[in-house]
Amino acid sequence: MTLDHDRMVIERNRQAWNELAEAGAALTTAATESDFAEPATAVDPEGWLRRGLGGTLHGKRVLCLAAGGGRQGPLFAAAGADVTVVDISPAMLRRDERVAHARGLRIHLLCASMNDLGELPAGSFDAVAQPVSTCYVPDVLPVYAQVARVLRDDGLYVSQHKSPTSLQAAAHATPQGVLLKTSYYHSGPLPAAGPCRTREPGTLEFLHRWQTLIGGLCRAGFVIEDLLEPSHAAEPGDHGIRSRYVAPYVRLFARRVARDTKR
Repeated sequence: MTLDHDRMVIERNRQAWNELAEAGAALTTAATESDFAEPATAVDPEGWLRRGLGGTLHGKRVLCLAAGGGRQGPLFAAAGADVTVVDISPAMLRRDERVAHARGLRIHLLCASMNDLGELPAGSFDAVAQPVSTCYVPDVLPVYAQVARVLRDDGLYVSQHKSPTSLQAAAHATPQGVLLKTSYYHSGPLPAAGPCRTREPGTLEFLHRWQTLIGGLCRAGFVIEDLLEPSHAAEPGDHGIRSRYVAPYVRLFARRVARDTKR
């Protein structure tokens, strides 16, 4: 991929997420009152970050990466963390700003791409939390490299990704199951999909194979400590039926290896 192509992808996805935010799409919905009742649990349901950071998020420096929309950043701040939110969409960041202002929370906002964190100092975060978003960049490896740079030694990285199989599969199930429509070795943006829970209209998305999602993370200087495939099979409607055949997401918990011991 060329630099011009990468810029085109960023601008296309910036515009798409601005439009999704303005339209109030599902993935741009701010945190709810019930979320704020237990904010640490809402953003760290497995307790990965709290256990890894000494039992609390209070006072920890957390980067919410590609995480605008009024949920991740405000909840981490409500749990006591020192929060920076990075997102390419000004409209998504405005949602964070509104929620934080309404609740008297302090968060730092930066409009930037997840693969270019040059404005953030090296080693400046205890943890990085990244919801589903790596599918919007052609190459996940620069993202991992940037996360490794801004994390301190032994810093924690929780990231969620669309599974490769889910991005290969048709948007909807049939009585026979789910058809794989895209090659596992597809390169370039994925074919557009109709309305569904697993794809976002107007965006350019890319399939990243397991050797990149897992192997690339290890090669970037991380040790993977846990992995989950959140289940959506109990959800009503087509999304739940499809999820019985294809797990839509994978969540990774990794630790940044100390730089002087990196292999």
